[in-house]
Amino acid sequence: MKKWLSAGAALIIVALIIVSWATVRHQTKPQKISIVGSTALQPLTEAVAHQYQQKHSGIHITIQGGGSGTGLSQVQAGAVDVGNSDVFASQQNGINAKKLRGHVVAVAGIVPIVNPNLPVNNLSMEQLRQIFTGKITNWQQVGGPNEKITVINRAHGSGSRVAFEQTVFKNNDEAVISQEQDSNGTVKEIVANTPGAISYITRSYVNQRVKPLQLNHFKATKANITTNRWPLWSYEHMYTKLNPNSATTQFIRYMQSPAIQQRLVNSTNYISIHDMKVKKTANNQIIEEK
Repeated sequence: MKKWLSAGAALIIVALIIVSWATVRHQTKPQKISIVGSTALQPLTEAVAHQYQQKHSGIHITIQGGGSGTGLSQVQAGAVDVGNSDVFASQQNGINAKKLRGHVVAVAGIVPIVNPNLPVNNLSMEQLRQIFTGKITNWQQVGGPNEKITVINRAHGSGSRVAFEQTVFKNNDEAVISQEQDSNGTVKEIVANTPGAISYITRSYVNQRVKPLQLNHFKATKANITTNRWPLWSYEHMYTKLNPNSATTQFIRYMQSPAIQQRLVNSTNYISIHDMKVKKTANNQIIEEK
């Protein structure tokens, strides 16, 4: 009898252990958040995600680039939780903005860059327009050396390209036929290694490998961007479905929290959405903040 009780008790204990293990395993299964899109927003997203995952061990966040167009199309298709974009969803062809929810998480300055050996420091907005539409083809035409201008443009579907052309181009302007790249990092490396090259990247990517240009003798500083003296900037959006899961919602709230906006956003060379003294609409209209 004692042996039967012992065997029965042992079976009960084993069953309880199995149930407990299964319960713990289920409870500790990490929640996943997938983010794809703008390479302009990628450095900030990665920095915030790293910090967030240290505080929330049950969250696993994957981040990939691919451009704003890719981010918007992927989130619309339900392939990812978040689509990062430098433009409003309504500006992207093939996207039904009414089926997505936008969350503005930062502002990014867009900076024209040239090869560091080029002795040109400033362009007017009109000169920049004529370079990227192919009307100016030699640096000598803007006070530089007798050297061919090599334009490296951003790919179609790039939010940075949409924001750049919306600000710089006039009606019916078309970009000069040139090499096109989507990634900020790739563009920077090509310009750094190509004599006479020019392109544009997000302010957070600028370093000593390339030379940032002034525009109308203004630098791309935080003070100039917030007041629109530097007009090349874009909102950084995180788009989701209309009813995202709770893990995604909590992460985006963290991105927008004062702790991130006041510290990490600034330290990674973005600008807090709360520091802007002007607003920009989807059709690039500037509205003064009151």
